[in-house]
Amino acid sequence: MNTTPPRSPRRRALVAAAAAILFTTSAPMLAPAATAQPASPLLITEYVEGSSHNKAIEITNLGTEPVDLAAYTVAVFSNGSTSSSSRDALAGELAPGASFVYGSSRAAFPVDQGTGAGLWNGDDAIVLFRGDEVVDSFGQVGVDPGTAWTSGDVTSVDRTLRRITGSAPDTDPSDAFDPAAQWVAFPIDTVDDLGRYETGDPTEPTDPTEPTDPTEPTDPTDPTDPGPPPAGACGEPATAIGAVQGSGDASPMVGRTATVEGVVVADTQDGGFRGYSLQDGGDGDDATSDGIFVYSQDPEVSVGDRVRVTGQVTEYYGLTQITPAETVACATGQQLPAPAEITLPIPERAALESYESMRVTLPQQVSIVEAFDYDRYGQIVVSSERQYQPTHLHEPGSAEAREVAEANAANRITIDDARGVQNPDPAIHPDGEEFTIDHRFRMGDTLDGVTGVLDYRFDEWAIQPTQGSTHTAANPRPGAPVIDAPLTVASANVLNYFTTLRSEDRNARGAATAEELQRQQDKIVAMLAGLDADVVGLMEIENRPEALATLVDALNERVGAGTYAAVETGPVGTDAITTALIYKPDAVTPKGEHAVLDESVDTRFVTSKNRPALAQVFTDAASGQDVTVVVNHFKSKGSACTDLGDPEDPDGQGNCNGVRTNAARALVDWLDGHPELSAPGRSLVIGDLNAYAKEDPIEALREGGYVDLLERFGGADAYSYVFDGQLGYLDHALASEGLAGHVVGATEWHANADEPDLLDYTTEFKKDAQDAIYAPDAYRASDHDPVLVGIDLTRSGGEPGDPEDPGDPEDPTPGDGGGSLAGLRQFLGALFGGSSGS
Repeated sequence: MNTTPPRSPRRRALVAAAAAILFTTSAPMLAPAATAQPASPLLITEYVEGSSHNKAIEITNLGTEPVDLAAYTVAVFSNGSTSSSSRDALAGELAPGASFVYGSSRAAFPVDQGTGAGLWNGDDAIVLFRGDEVVDSFGQVGVDPGTAWTSGDVTSVDRTLRRITGSAPDTDPSDAFDPAAQWVAFPIDTVDDLGRYETGDPTEPTDPTEPTDPTEPTDPTDPTDPGPPPAGACGEPATAIGAVQGSGDASPMVGRTATVEGVVVADTQDGGFRGYSLQDGGDGDDATSDGIFVYSQDPEVSVGDRVRVTGQVTEYYGLTQITPAETVACATGQQLPAPAEITLPIPERAALESYESMRVTLPQQVSIVEAFDYDRYGQIVVSSERQYQPTHLHEPGSAEAREVAEANAANRITIDDARGVQNPDPAIHPDGEEFTIDHRFRMGDTLDGVTGVLDYRFDEWAIQPTQGSTHTAANPRPGAPVIDAPLTVASANVLNYFTTLRSEDRNARGAATAEELQRQQDKIVAMLAGLDADVVGLMEIENRPEALATLVDALNERVGAGTYAAVETGPVGTDAITTALIYKPDAVTPKGEHAVLDESVDTRFVTSKNRPALAQVFTDAASGQDVTVVVNHFKSKGSACTDLGDPEDPDGQGNCNGVRTNAARALVDWLDGHPELSAPGRSLVIGDLNAYAKEDPIEALREGGYVDLLERFGGADAYSYVFDGQLGYLDHALASEGLAGHVVGATEWHANADEPDLLDYTTEFKKDAQDAIYAPDAYRASDHDPVLVGIDLTRSGGEPGDPEDPGDPEDPTPGDGGGSLAGLRQFLGALFGGSSGS
């Protein structure tokens, strides 16, 4: 029994272009709350920590009245942290005795409420809240057990755990956790009883790889049961695979026995899928697929084998399959059927049903647009062209933005690696060879001849390749940008650079070991040295002076003693991460004290959500003129702000849009009204504003007189971040009206966003061979690209980029602004007189 309304069908379109990002809330863990409310009847009754995206919990209503789930949230506390890494409000009504499944939207089984968040591993704790009250919990918040909580044969990693009947809820998530006390363990990916909690002790599951065991016959000696019919001889009449598949979402023969014969077009018996794809000569009906997945590892088969299979037809979470009772080998070395052509975009995903488990090819050149799951699952996403965030290009909620979102969703498909394991070894390059430090790809590279079997798993269509594609490095690594200007200012996200190790402090967010810290530091130093900026604003650095000092020392060891110094601030704000400023004393001198904008200065700047803004006036040694630089890190899109009455924006701007917009307005007023900061009349706003170019916070800055420099010099092609395969810039550089005329160039350095994160510093989840895919260079030092701005305070300060200025440094010479193309963009920006909407 499930919730009301029932689960939706598992077939759906590919993840929408505006899919939610991972939650990164920093709300503190709450102690069990004393409450006058009646005790909640909800209990966590099943826990799934399985392969790939198979993560879920089952919540059961043990009471006698329906429960409104809107009052409840599920929070995850990762790696011993006392701050939640994700927090999701539930929805719907749960009937008495019914169960509700919350889990990954990409799990290989149905869930009542899915999320795109990464959820948990075996060492993470889960808490069910009603308001601030802890209703139940799994694990121990504030404790990292290593890999898992283990007691006897009960462990929280790679297992399904079911609650023993009569177990009391654990309302103290900080107490010691003994999984064997209330839980019974089952093999990985056991989900046969998920969503159907029953009283009585949990019993051994049926085959954990499928909902039922279609190969289990009744007693074969029973004269009333003839068993499955024989497969027959090769070449004898058989059921057309198209007839088994049917023309709809599900087979019309589910539960019946069929005999099919065809050629093996993909062998995935090893690597997690435990079967192979079989294709026959077709039934002449374009609406039905001529391929089917055979769930069997015995006997072993090879591509090109002709086999005859008799078995029961099932639907395994949307994938039609046969589990054979009998398999007959007919021939080897058979010619494969020609691959069917699938062309992007695909307006109707339902049309792909007619190619399920068939050999297919993409007849067009495609671009790699997403590699987020490449390290963990071997998956990439491709499109006929690179895609941009709708709100990077158009006003949120506009018809144009909706059109972009719909077009993006239609114009993409996942390319898997024909394996169903996590952190696969070796990592396979899209060309079919091993991915190494010298044989790699970047997003924006192109592929030709993508060919494989179309398959439906984890709630999405994907091509499981059977041969390598032709890879072209269409987006080669760029060298560090150069802007010919007397003064340069950069912003750089340093991806949770903490000198406090997570192995030492559960609240740390960066490296887990000293080895990881050295790898991370080497990459960040290479990035900062490459930028070679006179002033650098940093985001996501540990909120501890020792961390900043360590990074500056490491940078100076690379570029020369005394080259850089830090603006000494002490801790700024209360978050574990903060913003910081470093500078070259030979190029600029801090003037006066630094200043901080937080909610004590302006209540609109909510410091419990945003990191405080950090500002400093610098005197430029070359011109003797002053400029104010302020580095920011606004609240993320993934974290909830419902406690402030700021729900997710319906127009695609994510969570906390109001919080960010208010912060932007407060920032404008602060810079305008602060006596010291406003004195130069020239201000530069930099940092991660967690808003794309056309979103409300950036519009608020434009309305305050600030010019979007990346838009001015880079146009609509500018980007610093890739999320869900879509480009845009969250990392900004905006100049006040008094400074805009002195800016001679602005660009991003695409050293990070386009690189697969398999190349980053972390070693935690990688196999040894993947740990070795590392270089102490600037590439993938972070997930955000740094931004560089060139300023000439000696020029007149007229219209930005005035082409009649004889000393115009924006002449599109090679290298300026990050290369000849960037220089051309600068020239065109100057020619047409500024950014739109500023």
